Order: sequence, then structure tokens, then C-alpha cells
Amino acid sequence: MIHLFRNSGFDIVLDVNSAAVHLVDEMTARVLRILLDRKDTYGSEELAEPELAREVAEELDQDPELIAEILGELSELTAVGRLFSKDPYEALVPKVMDNKTVVKALCLNIAHDCNLACRYCFAEEGEYHGRRGLMSAETGKKALDFLVRASGSRRNLEVDFFGGEPLLAFDAIKEIVAYGRELEKKHDKLFRFTMTTNGVLLNREVEEFANREMANVVLSLDGRKEVNDRMRPFRGGQGSYDLIVPKLQSMARARDGKQYYLRGTFTSQNLDFVKDIEHFYDLGFRELSMEPVVTDDPQFMITEDNIAQIKDEYDRLVQLMREKKDAGDPFRFFHFMIDLDGGPCVYKRMSGCGAGTEYLAVTPWGELYPCHQFVGQEEFLLGNVEDGITNDEVSRRFKSVNLYTKDACRSCFAKFCCGGGCMANAYQSSGRIDGDYEIGCELERKRVECAIALKAFGSEEG
Repeated sequence: MIHLFRNSGFDIVLDVNSAAVHLVDEMTARVLRILLDRKDTYGSEELAEPELAREVAEELDQDPELIAEILGELSELTAVGRLFSKDPYEALVPKVMDNKTVVKALCLNIAHDCNLACRYCFAEEGEYHGRRGLMSAETGKKALDFLVRASGSRRNLEVDFFGGEPLLAFDAIKEIVAYGRELEKKHDKLFRFTMTTNGVLLNREVEEFANREMANVVLSLDGRKEVNDRMRPFRGGQGSYDLIVPKLQSMARARDGKQYYLRGTFTSQNLDFVKDIEHFYDLGFRELSMEPVVTDDPQFMITEDNIAQIKDEYDRLVQLMREKKDAGDPFRFFHFMIDLDGGPCVYKRMSGCGAGTEYLAVTPWGELYPCHQFVGQEEFLLGNVEDGITNDEVSRRFKSVNLYTKDACRSCFAKFCCGGGCMANAYQSSGRIDGDYEIGCELERKRVECAIALKAFGSEEG
């Protein structure tokens, strides 16, 4: 499978199965389009056939020798597995899916409560379809014990403190992390702790703790003051921008080379979100993320009518990133960071994030769910941190979903980058974890094209 597209005036080719990227001239792109109109794949010998060159030259009204030369170059790429390559993973599906998986990551919903009232929040201001509450240090320690047991021989483990607002339970976080460091020595494990915060409670103590213990900190801000204050107010309706921006800036500076992301969410009310990303940049942030909202609230939801404008925004973002790079002060955008050369493991390429199998969410009361977006939906309750996974049927359902079980994924050029997409978004959109979230898929394909374009431009620029 190959994908041919244009970005910023360039013709770009992705060989999906090998992940090879090629910048091609206009005539080569025209030749490839004719080939793809005929069928999906070719062998190197077939591309070198003189008859094919004559047919394509006649269709394009071009010199047959020129077309033969182009087809010869395509044939050489095909012969070395850089074009029209075979799928290396489909034959592995039964073996990979039959392998025993271990839990390697937990999302600790340490706070089912929040000090903001974000208008699009899927977590209902932290309540998650239930009641407010904070996780005790004791429950958090039991969650780490469960992770050690469920991780088998795997050494590297990940734990994300999430909410609501995690810093409402900062004392518990400190105690849980300290306990994790003890477990590391006892069981030869290595915990990678991360945290997501809205910034309201950031202070010097939190900064010092985060820089010592957190491998990554995600900081939430939705953009320009008017956008953020409209979407992320306090419960009394006051805007949060003026309070949190200096704290977020201080936290980012304090990271001093350690990983962080400033993460925003755009809705139908700020489809010009590149202006918000530019605002992040002007505030001094260089590690950026801007997520499309997933909601059924008609005030904020992304619809098919918005897709064209959002795609244009992603193209503008590519140009902005190139401009800042050329000026010597680049920034990174989370959704454009794909590793085409190495990429994730085979299982992750097939199944995405591993929700419900390798990755679980824990409520303040120790309940286990497939991920934080399923918390509170009783049909997806997996068990608890003391007894472990007791609902094996839910785990089996999640493990059975991969990009080869979804018809839309089989023919999608972006499939190895997203692993089949987010099952929570698919469920919300279609009512099935193996369903499709078509708007999300369309935007993901565009983001992958932009990421590939940036990679191709980087190669072109040396």
C-alpha cells in the first residue's frame, strides 16, 4: 500500500508497510496516480515492463523513454522494499494476539474532583458519572502493588496521576511516589511517574517535587485568554487564565530540559486554534499539544462541517513550524511526532494504546477500568486493586480489537501510526469499542500527512 499526497506544494509518497517516505517530482506523481488508479500494488519486474511504460506514456502524452526511466526508478525502490512493500504484520496477528499481555501502565484517577469547571469536560468536573472523592495514599499504594504483581517480568512501568485535578491530593501523591521508590528496590522495577494538572495549585514545592520525581508533566491551557477563560472557568464563572499562566510558565522553566507538554483542547468555538498555538509559543512554551474535543455537546462538538477548516489549520501549523525552525527557535507538536523509522512495538502498532489489557485506570476507591474515559461506566468495570482483574470478559473484548479486525483500518494509510485509534472515542461515537469514530479518523489521517510532510521537508533541507 502506498499513499500519495500533496503538502505545501510538494508531492509526497508514503510506502505504508515499510514507512519509507519519498519526495517526488510532478511527473513521477502523475505516473504513480495512474498506477494506483489501475491497482493497489506492483512488483519490481512488473514496473520494469516496456509495455507498461508505453501505456502510461500514451495516457500522459509523454515521451516513453522518460516514463520508462521513472518506472525504472520506481522498480528499483520496489525491489529493495521501499515501495509497494508487503504487510509485515498481518501474518503475525494470531501469534501476537495470543501472547500473554501484562499490565505495564496505570492511570491513577487520584482526584474525582476539580477546582475548575471546564465546559467540555468528559469527566463532569471530576465526578466521572459518580461521586466526588480523593484517592487515599493507602489505595494508591495498593494500586502500585497490583501493578507490580500484574506486570510479570516487565521492569519499566508507568503511572500517571490524573483527575479531576491531581494536586488536590498532593500529599497522597508524595506518599505514593515514595512507596513506589521502595518497590523499585524490592522488586527490581522502574516506575516512570507522570502528572497532568490545570496549574491552579502549582507552587515552588510542587515544582521541586515534579522535577525530582515526574518524568513528564502535562500542563493544561486552552490558548488565548478569551478562549481559555470561556472554556476553563472556575465554578463561580471567573476566568482562570491570569492565575494559571504565570504558574505554568514557571513550571515549564523549572523543567529545564525535562519533558513537559502544554496541552490545549480546541472545540467548534475556536477552530482557528493555530492562533492559540502561536499564543503558547509567544508565552515561551516549546512542547505543545492541541487536542480536538470529543463530546456530544452541540455547543462544542466537532462536526463534519468543521473538518475542512481544521485540515487547513493543520497545514498552517506545518508552515508555522517550518518558519520557527528556519528562524532557529523550533517547537514540537505532539500529534506531529511519529516515528516512521523505528516506531512502536508490533503489538502497539496493531492495537494502539493497549487500553483494557496493558493500560488500566484506577478510581479513588481502587476500581479498575480499561482507561480513564471508561471510568464510571459499570459495564466496563474490570475489578479492583486488591483482587485484580476479575472480569476477564471485558479484557478479552479489548484484546480482540486491532486494526485487522476493523475494516476501515485495513485500507487506511495511517493505520500503523494510530494502531486502530482510540477505543473510547469509537465507543462514544458508535456504541462499540471496535467501531469507528470517523471524524477522529479523518483528522488523524491529516495529522499523519502533516507529520510525514515535516519529515520529508527535514530530509530535503538536510
